[in-house]
Amino acid sequence: MKSFEFLSIEREEKPRKCGLTMVLDKGLGLETASSLMDISGEYVDYLKFGWGTSIVHEQDIIRAKVEMYKNHDIVPYTGGTLFELAYKNNKLEELFTEAHNLGFPAIEISDGSLNIHHEDKLDCIGLARDSGFEVLSEVGKKDPKLDKELDLDERIDNMHDELDAGSSLIIVEAREGGKNIGIFDKSGNAKEDEIDYILDNFNGDKILWEAPNKDQQVFFILKLGNTVNLGNISSDDITSLETLRRGLRGDTLGKI
Repeated sequence: MKSFEFLSIEREEKPRKCGLTMVLDKGLGLETASSLMDISGEYVDYLKFGWGTSIVHEQDIIRAKVEMYKNHDIVPYTGGTLFELAYKNNKLEELFTEAHNLGFPAIEISDGSLNIHHEDKLDCIGLARDSGFEVLSEVGKKDPKLDKELDLDERIDNMHDELDAGSSLIIVEAREGGKNIGIFDKSGNAKEDEIDYILDNFNGDKILWEAPNKDQQVFFILKLGNTVNLGNISSDDITSLETLRRGLRGDTLGKI
């Protein structure tokens, strides 16, 4: 039993269909990650092993962390950059095999760093699903100049295509910094008109908005409610975000 629960807005228990939180693991140690999940694991739905971090740590540690996250009813998955590296080197089969051996139930598929033909990306989503993985796919480029070349209609068309190809969630790119990329301007402020346009043309329940900064999290919660799906949350900010969702912080107190 938690303290002062009578003052908190209730949240749906896991497994949730909305109000999802995706946390970015940038290389946490097993004991640190385990301790963090003991206190905050119930507020985490997806856990991304960022970019290629899985490569530089021992397999036994990765495998143990994956199992620990799953024991907390969290879906751990490999980052999109790892997929892109495997795609570039024609090693997708090996990627899927190793991911299975490490216990990953899901994979992110992206084309943020590489130029991958859209039809090839869709084929990769299908291959990953056929290999037994849940797929989260990301739309957007990591280079701000290239990302700006992707207009909203094309972005939305790609989102629909990837959902139809088998992705369970579509991640809207904002990187770890959340500035000058996708739906955020150079100062990290949300481009509300673009967000509205996306929501007018795509199912918001299937979107995972990358929102690494607190002001961005507050924006989405106030705009779309505490059941909005948010990603690229720092492991240090799990509790902070949950208090925002529950109206336990001045930014959302009495506003949701």
